[in-house]
Amino acid sequence: MYHLPAPILLKPVIFERFSPVSLPELLKLVTSMRSSACPLDILSGSLFKNVFKSIGPSVLTIINASLLSGQVPVYCKSAVIHQLLKKPKLDPSLLSSYRPISKLPFIAKILEKVVAKQLTVVLDEHNVLDKFQSGFRKAHSTETALLRVSNDILMNYDAGECTVLMLLDLTSAFDTVDHLILLDRLNHWVGVSGTALEWFKSYLSNRSFSVATSKFRSSVSCLAYRVPQGSVLGPLLFLLYLLPLLQLLSSFTDISYHCYADDIRLYISFRPPDVSKLQILQSCLDSIRDWMAGNYLQLNADKTEVIVFAPEKFVPLVVKNLGPLASYIKSSIRNLGVTFDPALTLDTHVKSLVRFCFYHLRNIAKSHCVTFRFGNDYSCFCFIPLRLL
Repeated sequence: MYHLPAPILLKPVIFERFSPVSLPELLKLVTSMRSSACPLDILSGSLFKNVFKSIGPSVLTIINASLLSGQVPVYCKSAVIHQLLKKPKLDPSLLSSYRPISKLPFIAKILEKVVAKQLTVVLDEHNVLDKFQSGFRKAHSTETALLRVSNDILMNYDAGECTVLMLLDLTSAFDTVDHLILLDRLNHWVGVSGTALEWFKSYLSNRSFSVATSKFRSSVSCLAYRVPQGSVLGPLLFLLYLLPLLQLLSSFTDISYHCYADDIRLYISFRPPDVSKLQILQSCLDSIRDWMAGNYLQLNADKTEVIVFAPEKFVPLVVKNLGPLASYIKSSIRNLGVTFDPALTLDTHVKSLVRFCFYHLRNIAKSHCVTFRFGNDYSCFCFIPLRLL
């Protein structure tokens, strides 16, 4: 069993209490939110927003009472899980064919939005998050992650260096987060204390969920682990959970890394005479596995991929020195939606994109545009399959 390390404060206290929000601030936040539906909602999201001017003061009282007391209402810690078939062709009798969709009460999302906004300001002011983590952050995206990795590889290739890129993925990463370890991250790695830390303790404790299908709903079960799926705070808390891992990666000076949430990209560049440096990549991977074993996370071996960017005459030498990692080598890999090939020409990606576009164009070609007249307005139209006309 994993034991938490001695409580050494790595970060000074930077966040002790939440600030109460004003009614205009809350109105602006609610107005900007997408209307969502949850079976636990007393009012639907759209109706909630429409009548907010009437119920706003009461909602404000609930939100500020939670922030100042460090307690989260039990109602805001319940979720309903719906099962969504991942693809139409999958076998509906298999549980693995479904993706669980968690739905939380609308007011719970409002409370989390307020907390996330204040916490994000503190994290940005003190540069808590790793600069090479692009997930769930303002001004960071898959685009920034792709640009950084591809630019480094191209620049090193122009300098006469070979590069080995490894893609790592976690198995159900959000589902195995340990609450005690997460609170330790908030306290000792971020610097959260006081009523702010008490609020997060309350937020993570006594959470529950039920599963709904058709008109039926299961009994309520406790949620002892994981960051809440479908929540506003879940992704942000997961980034904080990974802080020690990114510090571990930065200790390998010869290896570059870039993360997007739980997707990790490791790459090492070297001149052909220094091919022995590839052993560092295996050492780094072993360290990652050890760290994850102690933090209840697990790498998905089926999604581990390696690609070699090197002149053809050097590829056999690189493969030979990769050792066990050679079994993960692919001729092309899909990195955050973009297909990388060994020459970084993006030819494979373009061909795939063209096939995808033609598939949808053919579907559109089988339809016919029909315009319906409503009075003097001809702007309403729809596509109807030709066989129905």
